[in-house]
Amino acid sequence: MVEEYAGSKGKFPPVKRRAKNSLYITTIEKGHSLVNSLIETHRLDNIGLVVVDELHMLGDGSRGAVLEMTLAKVKYVCKGTQIIGMSATLGNVGDLQKFLSAENYTNDFRPVQLKEYVKLRDSIYEVNPKEEDGLTFSRLLSFKYSSAMQKVDPDHIIALVAEVIPQKSCLIFCATKKNCENVAGMICKYLNKDFLKHREPEKAALLAELKDSGSGCLCPVLQKTVPYGLAYHHSGLTSDERKLVEEAYSSGVLCLLTCTSTLAAGINLPACRVILRSPYVGADFLKRSQYKQMVGRAGRAGLDSVGESILILQDKDKDKVKNLVSAPMETCYSNLLHDGNRGLLSLILSLIGLNVTQTVEQVLGFMSGTLLSVQEVQVCQQKTLKELIQESTEILKQKGLIEASSYVPDNAILQITRLGRATFKGSIHLSYCDVLYKDLSKGLEGLLLNSFMHLVYLVTPYDMVSLCKPDWMIYFREFTKLSAAEQKIAAALGVPESFVARKAAGQSVRKCVDAVVVTRLYLALVLYSLLRETTLWNISDRFQLTRGFVQALLSSASAFCSCVLHFTEELEEFWAFKALLTELTRRLTYCVQAELIPLMEVAGVMEFRAKQLYNAGYKTLAHLANADPNVLVNSMENLYKKQANQIVSSAKMLLQEKAETLQQEVDDLLMLPNDLPSV
Repeated sequence: MVEEYAGSKGKFPPVKRRAKNSLYITTIEKGHSLVNSLIETHRLDNIGLVVVDELHMLGDGSRGAVLEMTLAKVKYVCKGTQIIGMSATLGNVGDLQKFLSAENYTNDFRPVQLKEYVKLRDSIYEVNPKEEDGLTFSRLLSFKYSSAMQKVDPDHIIALVAEVIPQKSCLIFCATKKNCENVAGMICKYLNKDFLKHREPEKAALLAELKDSGSGCLCPVLQKTVPYGLAYHHSGLTSDERKLVEEAYSSGVLCLLTCTSTLAAGINLPACRVILRSPYVGADFLKRSQYKQMVGRAGRAGLDSVGESILILQDKDKDKVKNLVSAPMETCYSNLLHDGNRGLLSLILSLIGLNVTQTVEQVLGFMSGTLLSVQEVQVCQQKTLKELIQESTEILKQKGLIEASSYVPDNAILQITRLGRATFKGSIHLSYCDVLYKDLSKGLEGLLLNSFMHLVYLVTPYDMVSLCKPDWMIYFREFTKLSAAEQKIAAALGVPESFVARKAAGQSVRKCVDAVVVTRLYLALVLYSLLRETTLWNISDRFQLTRGFVQALLSSASAFCSCVLHFTEELEEFWAFKALLTELTRRLTYCVQAELIPLMEVAGVMEFRAKQLYNAGYKTLAHLANADPNVLVNSMENLYKKQANQIVSSAKMLLQEKAETLQQEVDDLLMLPNDLPSV
């Protein structure tokens, strides 16, 4: 069984399968929750192998901390499990070997040779570590530019692109999302009209699919660029749009993508030529590991004998770039102390909650098997690991998340409190657990249930607040659309209409208002509008937010709603929230009418397609699993045989999985006492 643990997918603890082994494909966060649930149910020894792709993510902020916790727990609790970590951009392999008690296998083999170049003005230089300055002159760029083109494209991107497309593929990494769109649009203006004829029918089909995925809406930039075989790829696209663009690029329908650095990590989209628009990501100069991830996309196995990367630079960056192309990889440091030791605090709380450790001494014993312990001298900043653990334990006590049975410092038995267990079970960030408890308690005093508005506010993610700044005119407009009861709730939360009206009018406000609450309510209005059967495109336009951000907000709210549900299940005073949040999680996960939800589980089925299927009579998973792909093609617009086969195949697989899961539950219920495992 291959099971996905990402977004809202995945069951904790996972379903027991006696007849088959399981392969769990997980995100870092879901993988950690999966390991926790297996420890809690004494099933971690069922895991024989853990494979970590992109192991250098250990050095990546809070996500790195979660990855380190997961691996440390697997090592400590189940010593027989094999761990394999993979990365092409690791600097301090020795530290990671000590942390994982690992052997090191290194190979420089590449199926396609990579040639790295930099471009300075009209000259192309090959990266050559043997040379004194790391660069060797290769050639002059020959391409006739008009004065108008020179102004529009001073970096000669069109010249570099025209050398390879449309016969071969090209990726252009840009510093910002807006730059991606601008560069794609700029290239189209100067491409030969013959590009329009290259795979014309498939490009027309792609545009139709993109329009369907947007419920009839199509991005004007993509509408202009796709006929030329170009598209952009960044977080401003919806997941459906990204998937369609990636598939079209992989099949050669699109020959060029302008993209941000995120495409370099985890997405298998190689190119004959990779162009780095500048040595910056946003305002920050490229790190060596980022550079290697990007240029590593050059070269398609089985199609190219050589892959090329070209970094465009200005004179002012020449010295920095010389260091960049020849520097060693950055050191990967533990992030358990990132952001005020939050990783360490979270780890200690979960260790006590899972009964893995019960004293400070035992916690110290566990911590000796972490990357933080290996790097104690470099990372712990003049404190010993034991001192940090004692400080963290005191902080958890002060927050009311753990308590000690006695006052003997190292031998006191540490126990998790009700609030601590709820925080741990719900995977709630320690910064927000007490705020969430207060918000939910206050919510119970006057919970408005004639609309989803109040509940949606309670599950609006705290960590999205810093990513959005309210537009006060839009805020006031949307606020006035609320019912009198909903406006009363907003006022009770601390955001009265008078405050929003004054801000919209550009007037100063003397009254002290919590900025987090104000922004959180604004985001709640976005989510509430989505739940009222309004398309993501309409909401994006109404609130002047990218559709990618709106979708990310929805996905984050769905995940946080599930976390809050688990949080409330551990606290008896919040019993009323269980049924309410169970339904709200479903609504936020799919954000469609309830009858369409079963169809939305099928791979390749988006809201527009689900409505088509439902209206055509395919109202359940069983109906779809028994459908004839040829009939589907004939009865639905813009549906091709390959897609129809995929939809029917996915429906059959889902139906089989559900049947097997139910059969497993039946078998477990009918187990004879003699079959029960010994404790």
